Amino acid sequence: MGMGDQMKMLNQMRKLQKELAKEIVEVEAGDGAVIIQISGEMKIISVKVDKDILDDASAGEIEGWIKAAVRDGLKEAQDMATEKMKPMMGNLGSLGF
Repeated sequence: MGMGDQMKMLNQMRKLQKELAKEIVEVEAGDGAVIIQISGEMKIISVKVDKDILDDASAGEIEGWIKAAVRDGLKEAQDMATEKMKPMMGNLGSLGF
């Protein structure tokens, strides 16, 4: 693979990174008590807790829902990123990786 091909791959990777930054997965836990949004870059965008459950749920329940939502959201975001990267992974072999 020549230098031009390597530059093309690098530009494609940068474009993919920008696309992943815009992709958002949203997960909920506790029947909607907690909603978390995570980007394709594995960054937490927002955490929302339903105010109505604050009086009825224990701190332990809320913490568990947050933990579950973060875990599930990161997995979904990772799966989504992996799918978007599959076409590029085949090209990396030609770079000697």
